[in-house]
Amino acid sequence: MDASTSRAASPAVTATARSAEVPGRRTAEPADPLAPYLAADFPWYGLDEGWTGRRWLLQAGAGGTRPGQQRTVDYGSLGHGEEPPRQQEAHGGRRFAVVVTVARRPGRRSADGTGVLEATSASSAAWLAGSGLLGSTWPGQLDRARRQDWLDQQSALAWDLADDLGGPGWSPLTLPVNGLPQPFRYRESEYGWVLAGEAPGVLIGAYGRGVSAYGAGFAAVPDLSAYTAD
Repeated sequence: MDASTSRAASPAVTATARSAEVPGRRTAEPADPLAPYLAADFPWYGLDEGWTGRRWLLQAGAGGTRPGQQRTVDYGSLGHGEEPPRQQEAHGGRRFAVVVTVARRPGRRSADGTGVLEATSASSAAWLAGSGLLGSTWPGQLDRARRQDWLDQQSALAWDLADDLGGPGWSPLTLPVNGLPQPFRYRESEYGWVLAGEAPGVLIGAYGRGVSAYGAGFAAVPDLSAYTAD
């Protein structure tokens, strides 16, 4: 499938998600890795207390600006389990689950001021989660050039799927959010699973591999320091 054709045909997925960095790809960490998370004006979500394993930070990012304000944090990811390998490492059978929190945003100007971002939606969370899974599970035997082609093609497919959460590519799944049942849309692939739904004040996406989504629960994180421990 041609990536540019697929993306152009998917207007319902927000520009916020399209312009965001893939959550599974780490970038250079700031002096205080919590700084971008603490700057957000929305609650962060992670796996609830049912998860007793390791927790770690991935990244938080900005998708645009609102009138009269500086660039804002719009999304971010919190990891659980074994960290997925970095891009230069071979991807193996590591067990992990990543929760992507996306702020509810109305349409607004893009970060560079050249366009308008659509309002965020559950499709935004689904695309970010799907792309994060791809970035964490690409086939290790691919060389750099072929890997990028593979990521571009698979990201286009993830885009189309995220644009049709009510379609046959997704199944309903009810999971607890802050202890209350909440409907999600869920799908599995050979690379792992992806889900998307809503929570108070935000949209939630999640992806994982080797960790069952059926036993997952989500909760607002009162103290992010649990995600900075070695």
